[in-house]
Amino acid sequence: MKTRTVQDLGGLPTYAFGSRMTMWWGTLGFVGIEGMGFALAAGAYLYLAWLNPHWPLGAPPGLLASGVFTVVMLASVWPNWKIKAAAVEENLPKVRVLLVVISLIGLVLVGIRAWEFTTLHVSWDDNAYGSITWTLLGLHTLHAATDVADTIVLTVLMFTRHARGKRFSDVEDNSFYWYFVVVSWLPIYGLIYWAPRW
Repeated sequence: MKTRTVQDLGGLPTYAFGSRMTMWWGTLGFVGIEGMGFALAAGAYLYLAWLNPHWPLGAPPGLLASGVFTVVMLASVWPNWKIKAAAVEENLPKVRVLLVVISLIGLVLVGIRAWEFTTLHVSWDDNAYGSITWTLLGLHTLHAATDVADTIVLTVLMFTRHARGKRFSDVEDNSFYWYFVVVSWLPIYGLIYWAPRW
């Protein structure tokens, strides 16, 4: 079989940003699947609340830890937005500093979340209310903690010889996913902490 070169594509970039990168589409699909998981858990919570005339079954969860968590999480949007812009510009010094900042914020959030679990006033095995509340909070904790771990790995990589090319696209993709972690928390926060008080 005879082959001929039609066009040399060797000069094309090996990575891109946003929707031009296949990883972005994978992350978007992941967000859709995880969003559906949150929706199903929230539906179970609402179904149990509808079945029980006295909801929550016990004292409602405390507001201090969850409020602090929410404020810090919303504050993380600004450095996350800055890191996304720095990654697209491929500004390595700025990306390094902002990755350290967002990693520290993430570790603080994981610590606050551990405190938050102690303020629920119910154990996961006390009753249906406890089980679904811990499930909802646990699902979000899992997403936040895995993204914090991914951010720490990226931070370490950006301080090595691998800090070039596709790694900037990885940083941008990680930033995109963090927006989902933040946005998905807000309805869960309202459902767990404010809906029982209405």
